[in-house]
Parts: sequence; C-alpha cells; structure tokens
Amino acid sequence: QVQLVESGGGLVQAGESLNLSCTGSGSIRSINTMGWYRQAPGKQRELVAVITIGSSTTYADSVKGRFTISGDYARKVVSLQMNSLKPEDTAVYYCKQRSKWDHDYWGQGTQVTVSS
Repeated sequence: QVQLVESGGGLVQAGESLNLSCTGSGSIRSINTMGWYRQAPGKQRELVAVITIGSSTTYADSVKGRFTISGDYARKVVSLQMNSLKPEDTAVYYCKQRSKWDHDYWGQGTQVTVSS
C-alpha cells in the first residue's frame, strides 16, 4: 500500500536547482510534521529540513540558505526547493510525514545526483 509518493529527483550539474515533491495518500491522517531526509552512500540517513503544521521550519546547517521547504497540510504535500546544488548534496532523498500519534510514514526515496 503506497502512502507517500515522491517525485522530482534527477541528475544536475553543480549550481543548478531541483524541486522535490511528496504527496500523501488519503489513508494518512492527522499529520503534524513533514520533512525531508537524505542518505548518501556509506552514510547514515540525516535530516535535511522539516516543517511543522504551525509552519515552523528547521534546516540542516549544510543546506541553510540554499534549500527551502514548504508544506500544504490540507493536501498532504511537502516540497523541497533545492538551489545552488553541490556534489555533496548527492544522496537518496526521503520524504517523511509524522502523525500526531508519532507514527512515521516514509516515501520510497528519490535519487538526487549533482555532478561537479
């Protein structure tokens, strides 16, 4: 049962931009936090950015000023605008939506590759 669908990954050159989007299915309820995480080869999954239902945002230091997260809780859509991409941003990016009961829903991941 697919609950989160991601799109927007791809191969770009350093300095270019990508926009990731993630949509939750109707079976997902009472989401109060949405975010993006990433995992590079040989590394642990790390937080990239999160946005709460109150529109509070948190970013990893490495992406501050370059990435912008936005969320539409009514439609269960979270997006990540990534500008000035660097080779070190290369990773599989995962969407996560968390319910008010602290149940986490994860997307299948989308590959972002930045060439130098």
